[in-house]
Amino acid sequence: MRPRVFCGIAAAVALFATACGSGGGGSTDSSSNGGGGGGQATAAGAFPVKVADCAGKETTVKQAPKKIVTSNAAGLEMMLQLGAGDRVIGTGFPPGKGSLPGPIAEQGAKVPVLGEMGIAKEKLLGSGADLYVDAFGAMPMMGGAGAGPSEEEFAAAGIQHVFLLSTACSGTPRAAKGPRTDLGEVENDIRRLGAVTGTGARAEELVAGMEKKVGEVRAATAGVPAGQRPGYFFFDFDAGTKQPVAVCGRQVANAVITLAGARNVFADCDADFKPVSWEDVVAKDPDWIQLAVRTRGTEEENRKAFDDAEAFLKSFPATQGLKAVKGGKFLRIGSEVTTIAGVRNADTVRQIAATVHPDLVKNGQ
Repeated sequence: MRPRVFCGIAAAVALFATACGSGGGGSTDSSSNGGGGGGQATAAGAFPVKVADCAGKETTVKQAPKKIVTSNAAGLEMMLQLGAGDRVIGTGFPPGKGSLPGPIAEQGAKVPVLGEMGIAKEKLLGSGADLYVDAFGAMPMMGGAGAGPSEEEFAAAGIQHVFLLSTACSGTPRAAKGPRTDLGEVENDIRRLGAVTGTGARAEELVAGMEKKVGEVRAATAGVPAGQRPGYFFFDFDAGTKQPVAVCGRQVANAVITLAGARNVFADCDADFKPVSWEDVVAKDPDWIQLAVRTRGTEEENRKAFDDAEAFLKSFPATQGLKAVKGGKFLRIGSEVTTIAGVRNADTVRQIAATVHPDLVKNGQ
C-alpha cells in the first residue's frame, strides 16, 4: 500500500517536520542574531522574552506559558525534551506510534491530538492555549485544515504565536541561502523555546549535548576530502515508489547527511522536498541508501517496513543495478530522526557517520 506522493511530502515536512541573557528585570531578546537565527538562551525564568517571526516581527512573551499547543511533532518533541511537556494541551500532526524516545514517549502519548494533520482554525482558537508553537509559518496548513488564524485572531483569543524558524521560514527572505549544512537553526529553535518556556538551562544542556556529538563526528571525518565523501540517497519509502521524493538542500536532513561526512546526492535541488524520477536516482548512482521508513510502533513492524523497502530496491528494474543496491549498502534509519528538526538529529549524524565511515567513527562513542 503506497500513499500518494503529496501525502508523503506533507508527512515528511510536518514531522520534521531561534536569546541573549539579561540581568535583573530587563527583557531578553531571543530573536534572530545576525544571520544565525537565534543568539543565546536566557536563564530559566528571565522574562519578558522577545522572539521574532520569519519577517523579523517581534512578539514579547511576558511570562512562562501555562497552556501550549504545538503544530506538529517537531514542536511537541522539543517541548517534551525541554521538560515543558506537562504544559502542552494539544498538538497537530502527532508523532507516529513508537516514534518518540523512551524517556518522553509515555508523556507524549497523553497529549491530546487536535488534528491528525493541520489543526482547524476554530479548534486552535478555542483550545484555551496561551502559546502556539508553529512549525509551518507561511506554508498552508496541511491536511485540509484551511488557512490558519490571523495575528489579530490569535491576539483576540489570548494566544501568543511563536515559530520554529528552522522549518517555518523556508521560502521566505529570512531563509538561509543555499543548502543547509549545519544544525545551527535547530539549536537556536531549542534555545528560543527554552527562553519562552523558562527552561533555558535545560535548552543549553540539550544543545551542548548535540554540539558534542556532532563535533566529535566532524573532527573524526575532517580528513575526508569533499570529493571522496560517499554519495547518499534518502529513500522515502512511505512517500511512494511510483515517483521517488528526494530530500533537497534546504531540508534538515541535508545538514544531518553533510555533518555525517556524506554527500546528499540531491543537495543541489533548492527546496525541502522534491518529486524526482527514478532516472534521476539512477544518474546519481549513490554509494549508500537510507531506507527511510516512518516508525510503525514495534520493532517487528519496523523490521518488516525496512525489509519491504530493501526488497523493492532489489527487485525494481531501475534500481537493481545501483552501486548501493548491488553492494548492499543500506542504512536502516527511521525518517523521523532525520527529517524532523530536533535534538535527535545529532544522534542520527553519528549513526550515519558510523556506518559510512566505520574506520573513523564508532556509534555510541
